[in-house]
Amino acid sequence: MVIGVGPDEPFPWLIAYTAVHRAGAVAVPVNTRLAGAELRRILDHAEPTVVLASASTDAGESWTALAADASGLRVLATTGDDRDWSALLDADGTPLPTPPGDGETSDIMYTSGTTGSPKAVVVRHRPPDPSDRRPEWNGLGFVTASPFSTTSGALLIHGPMKGGLSGWYLPRFDAGQWLSVIEGRRPMVAFIVPAMAQLIVAHPRFADADFSGLAALTIGGAPVARATLQRLGERMPRTDVLVGYGLTEFGAVTRSPSGDHGRHRGSAGRPLPGVEIRVVDDDGNAVAPGQVGEITVRGTEPARQYFKEEAATGQTWRRGWLCSGDLGYLDEDGFLWITGRIKDLIIRGGHNIVPGEVEEALFAHPAVVEAAVAAIPHDVLGEDVGAWVVMRDGSDVDATDLRAFLLERLADYKVPRSLQVVDRLPRNAAGKVVAHELVSALRPDQDAVGPTPSGHPPAPPRSDR
Repeated sequence: MVIGVGPDEPFPWLIAYTAVHRAGAVAVPVNTRLAGAELRRILDHAEPTVVLASASTDAGESWTALAADASGLRVLATTGDDRDWSALLDADGTPLPTPPGDGETSDIMYTSGTTGSPKAVVVRHRPPDPSDRRPEWNGLGFVTASPFSTTSGALLIHGPMKGGLSGWYLPRFDAGQWLSVIEGRRPMVAFIVPAMAQLIVAHPRFADADFSGLAALTIGGAPVARATLQRLGERMPRTDVLVGYGLTEFGAVTRSPSGDHGRHRGSAGRPLPGVEIRVVDDDGNAVAPGQVGEITVRGTEPARQYFKEEAATGQTWRRGWLCSGDLGYLDEDGFLWITGRIKDLIIRGGHNIVPGEVEEALFAHPAVVEAAVAAIPHDVLGEDVGAWVVMRDGSDVDATDLRAFLLERLADYKVPRSLQVVDRLPRNAAGKVVAHELVSALRPDQDAVGPTPSGHPPAPPRSDR
């Protein structure tokens, strides 16, 4: 049973998605918030034969108009359709899903595109699990707000059904509504992304909310600040607050083990069964525990690839390993710690700065609700550190206060000279910050050459890059 909590019911979408697979076809889940030009690029690239959608896009453009130039494309609009969706169901009682065949293509999933244009990932059907059986409904629930077009959103599609759970879905995340669902519906499991976690802990009702029915809270999609995890753990002493790591190019990679009780708070957990992780240097050699490098993964499930992009596939999947582009390290206990992305690394006058480290320090300030750090252009240093911060309502903390706070925790060259307090951060459908939008909106006078916050001149370039 899947229930929409809010104005938009997800049931027709779930029926359609499952039916595509049952027909042996390939599904292409699409973000409903994309603009017309973005949708046209996906139509041209994926070359679908049928589009099943609402009568118009969020941008108000007709799907029929968008598909007009696509030869042989049929558009089925659902908005205003008076048919009873239950009438489309048959009496077939076999477990879901029913894969057409092991390793055959099931989906083409478009990545979130935080560092450039989205890529299309070919997702394949998993081998049948002999333990799969039709479960009995147990009255417990799973709640999420991740869009169905994302890997994390796919958790709602078949996960609860396999566990006999109800699935509760919030089409548009609101921290207050989420807290009401947790207290009123009392789901056993919830999934959120870090941006949602930040909004939840900053909400006025968080301090008094009843979390006693929540057995597990899983957070994934991006690194989570330890200060946020600490606040969640303090308010949810009976709840396993778990962190997971995964990629559209692979699927789920790690998860915090149940019962860790914060001993490895801030890590992304251990590899899931059937998954191997290696952290490698620039030459592809495995590094020692505790040493930062690129995270590479491989597993037993059918390998994925980029759709129609052979060169990009060869760069990402090498010698059987997926090169994630993420930086991190494995500790002595085998827990994975994410430190940032290779492309996000800021090289300021020869100093390597990981944005996640600066964000972590910002999140430690009690007045900070959200924060993002990225490289900004600099005429002398090449790159400098820029930060954008959303403050708690009513806070009188300003940029000068935040810089002083950071100087107590970070080397002076890591402290942003351009620090803006903003009303919100631009995020994509998966909840990840779109950093290039922040950088492109930067005012010309905010990247001027000058002393660091400590008053020292810019650091000279180093040769040990």
